[in-house]
Amino acid sequence: MLLKCIAIDDEPLALKLIAGYVARFPSLQLVQTFEDAITGAEFLKANPIDLLFVDINMPDITGIDLVRSLDVKPMVVFTTAYKNFAYEGFELEAIDYILKPIDFKRFEKAVEKAIEYYKYKTKQPTDELADESLYVYSEYRMVKIDLSSIEYIESMEDYIKIHVTNAKTILTLMPLKKVLEKLPADKFQRIHRSYIVPISKIRSIQNRKVKLTDIELPVSESYLDFVRNWMKSR
Repeated sequence: MLLKCIAIDDEPLALKLIAGYVARFPSLQLVQTFEDAITGAEFLKANPIDLLFVDINMPDITGIDLVRSLDVKPMVVFTTAYKNFAYEGFELEAIDYILKPIDFKRFEKAVEKAIEYYKYKTKQPTDELADESLYVYSEYRMVKIDLSSIEYIESMEDYIKIHVTNAKTILTLMPLKKVLEKLPADKFQRIHRSYIVPISKIRSIQNRKVKLTDIELPVSESYLDFVRNWMKSR
């Protein structure tokens, strides 16, 4: 596996640093670097690239506007000198964003995310548990969630809350229907317009309520067939 990547930044020293970091990864090939964002955008529109490192704040166009202009978007790692990251980066589903000055360990973490997500996306398992994970975008970064840690998933209209064991609830911009498509059908079940539950964590079902480890959730009329089938299998 070899990921083709480019870097776009109006600071020559930043590009030199990224090029040096990329050279440490056998799985990355740095095709080209650009100090001019417009030239970099034109290259991207004509050449397929797997991974893009791009500065957010550039004089001609921002990295965010550059990525938004692309019809076919590669995986993106934003770099920035500012802690306040624009909301649009969330919408563009960036793999990660790194604060300058870029530390190698932090860069390495972003690259590992990109490689892992590429394997997931192209169905090249990173290990035996690769199919036991869900990837979503939260707090401007791609987040990997072990399926076994999911307690339940709750819809908040355009957003969903993924409640996980012993960890902070993960909020992501995604309809419930879309996340259901990403989950294995034999392990997760929608029980209501607002809830998806892991079948293995159902403790009991009574009076149109599903009891999980620490919560009871309602079952709507549309999903009563699941309730009947679950009770028959006990």
